[in-house]
Amino acid sequence: MRIAVTGASGFCGSHVVRAAVAAGHDVLCYGRRPGPAGQHIRWDATAGEPDFTGVDAVVHCAAAVADLPPGAEAEAAQHAVNVTGTEHLLRAAGDRPLAWVSSASVYDPRPGRESVREHHPTEAGHLNAYGRTKAAGERLALAAGAVVLRPRAVYGPGDPHLVPRLLERVRHGRLLLPGGDVRLSLTAVQNLADACLSAVGAGRTGDRPWTPVAYNIADARPYRRDAVVRAVLAAHGVSARIHHVPAPLARLAARTGRLPGLTPYAVDQLSRGVVLDLARARSQGWRPHRDLDAFLREAA
Repeated sequence: MRIAVTGASGFCGSHVVRAAVAAGHDVLCYGRRPGPAGQHIRWDATAGEPDFTGVDAVVHCAAAVADLPPGAEAEAAQHAVNVTGTEHLLRAAGDRPLAWVSSASVYDPRPGRESVREHHPTEAGHLNAYGRTKAAGERLALAAGAVVLRPRAVYGPGDPHLVPRLLERVRHGRLLLPGGDVRLSLTAVQNLADACLSAVGAGRTGDRPWTPVAYNIADARPYRRDAVVRAVLAAHGVSARIHHVPAPLARLAARTGRLPGLTPYAVDQLSRGVVLDLARARSQGWRPHRDLDAFLREAA
C-alpha cells in the first residue's frame, strides 16, 4: 500500500513511518519536516489541504500536544492544528481508509475512570486546551467515517514528553508525586503504531480496515504508578525517594502556579487512576505486543 502519514517527523508519526516501511509499504511523510524514511511532502496543517493523489490510506498523527496554560492565544493555536487542520485533512482524504490519532485526554475527568470504555463522556470537563481541541477534532473525524484511536500516556524510544518531564522533576534526590499510588494505563508507541496500520488495513496480518468508531489503545495491562516511576528512575541511573503530596494540596499548587510546570491536567493524570478498556480494539484482532519492561531494559 501507499500510506500517507501526517506529523511524520514527530514522536508517534515517526514510529508509524518505521512500522509501515518495515511491513513493506510505500510511505509519504506529510509535515513541516521530513520523517525518518519515505518521501517528504511539506504540509502545514493550518495552511490548507494536503495532496493525497495516489495514496491508498492515511494515518493522521499531526497534532499540537502541549499542556499549555489557560488563555485565548494558546487555545487558538491548538484549535488551528487540531480542529481546523482536521477539516483540511478530511476534505483531502475523501473516502480513503483513515486512522485519526486522538488521545485519552478527550475523556471527561469528572466521572470515574477506573475502567474507561469508549462511550465515556468526551463533551466537557477538559482541563486544558489540548483535551478540548482533540475532542472537537475527533468529533469531526468520526462524523467523516474515520477510525479514531485513543492512546494514553504514549512512551518509547525518542519520547519527548513523559520520561524527560519525570526526570526533570527530581530535586535534591526527591520526587514529589500528587496523591497516593494508583493504577494507570500506558501505551508503548510501538503498540500505537501497530494499531494505526491495522486500522487502515495495512497491519502485519493483512486484516481489513477497522469499523470507523473510536478505540482505546494501551498496553495489555495497567501499571502501578509508583512502581513505574521507580523503574524509570532506576533505568536512567537516577536515585530519588518518592514523596506523596496530598492531592488537594497539589491541585491548589497547580491552580495558583506555586510550583512551576505543575498544571491541573498534570495533577489529574498522576493522582487519579485511569485504566482503558481494550475490548473494542481486541475485537478487531489487534493485540498489544510491547510493554514497559521491554522499554526499560533497552533504556538501561
